Amino acid sequence: MEGKVVMVTGGASGLGAASVRMLVREGARVAITDLNEQAGQALAKELGMATRFWRLDVTREEDWTPAVDAVLATFGRLDVMVNNAGVGIVKDVETISLQEWRWVHSVNQDGVFLGCKQAIRAMRQCGAKGSIINMSSVAALVGSAAFPAYCSSKASVRLLTKSVALHCAQKGYDIRCNSVHPVYVETPMLDKLASVMGDAAAAKERLGKSIPLGRLGQPDEVAHAVVYLASDESSLMTGSELVLDGGMTAM
Repeated sequence: MEGKVVMVTGGASGLGAASVRMLVREGARVAITDLNEQAGQALAKELGMATRFWRLDVTREEDWTPAVDAVLATFGRLDVMVNNAGVGIVKDVETISLQEWRWVHSVNQDGVFLGCKQAIRAMRQCGAKGSIINMSSVAALVGSAAFPAYCSSKASVRLLTKSVALHCAQKGYDIRCNSVHPVYVETPMLDKLASVMGDAAAAKERLGKSIPLGRLGQPDEVAHAVVYLASDESSLMTGSELVLDGGMTAM
């Protein structure tokens, strides 16, 4: 990753923060973006000169252009976009409201669409070369009755990724686009999910046991996949999904 510039949405915590730390450790300069300014600024301060933080609401198209332009002005280029920002609501199809459904899709679906669009714009200014990494989920591959909006939005990310990959290939851009599909991982989002399910510790234990490997994932296990897709070592990979599910989709 030496010399590469990466932009990570939802980079202040969870999978985003783990990816930021590992990318910096591998030599990248990283633009951290998030709505959580306090956590984002703290992470940038922790990691030093290799990072900068910008506040970004991924659902607002008017926020994207100035944020990406600021990254280009600060670091001089953009090589990798990690569309990681995501949300979820634990309500089934009968109880979730249309407003809640739209909110989940605005972040998980619209935010990734805008991230892909802006990444291509920026990368074309830097030689039309780069890697777009879209954080999806095992929930895009295996349904769940408990959170249909999350499943729907993450499934959209999977096929949007393939469409973007084909578009870039057909245009002759050397811009790759792949999706990552983790199972339940120890993050603040999982903590919120577990708290809705009653006793949080017991819920997390049940979720871990539901995975064939018998445990929850760790953020660094996903960050390793992000670094691989960001690097030139994955140069033949585009339009693909990297599944980190502990065997769940094998059942």
